[in-house]
Amino acid sequence: MTTERLSPPVRAGERETLRSYLDFHRATLAMKTDGLCDEDLRRQASPPSTLSLLGLVRHMAEVERTWFRRVINGEDLPLVWSAEGDYQVAYDARTATRAEAFDAWQTEVAHARRIEQAAASLDVTGYQPRWGEHVSLRLVMLHLIHEYARHNGHADFLREAIDGTVGP
Repeated sequence: MTTERLSPPVRAGERETLRSYLDFHRATLAMKTDGLCDEDLRRQASPPSTLSLLGLVRHMAEVERTWFRRVINGEDLPLVWSAEGDYQVAYDARTATRAEAFDAWQTEVAHARRIEQAAASLDVTGYQPRWGEHVSLRLVMLHLIHEYARHNGHADFLREAIDGTVGP
């Protein structure tokens, strides 16, 4: 599998810029997993930490689901991997497969894109119960860009530890 990653535009409106950077970071995470088998994707770089590339993909499925479907769209649904709302469960990918993790992640990304595109503006709000606040779609998109950027840094180290691959 080879992932295509498009560079964000250098001159665009706010919404297109946010959308492009979010897609850029989504593609970066996918690129970090290209060519790896399930065993490599489950490899924990620093035991006893359960952090792995597959765990990051699962975690980002939870993040996409939470912020777009639960917060912005107001859907009452559990997390993908924890009915009790424990975000840490997704990181434990010791028995997970690429197919299972990527299916969930890609499903949540598709929902997120649909919700964002259907929103009238970046000023649309949803309720974030953990913060006890209404938040804008703009904040959600910025938060996800930040979340991906942080975890893509982790993915850099995880991938290098697996096979020495470094780079964008």
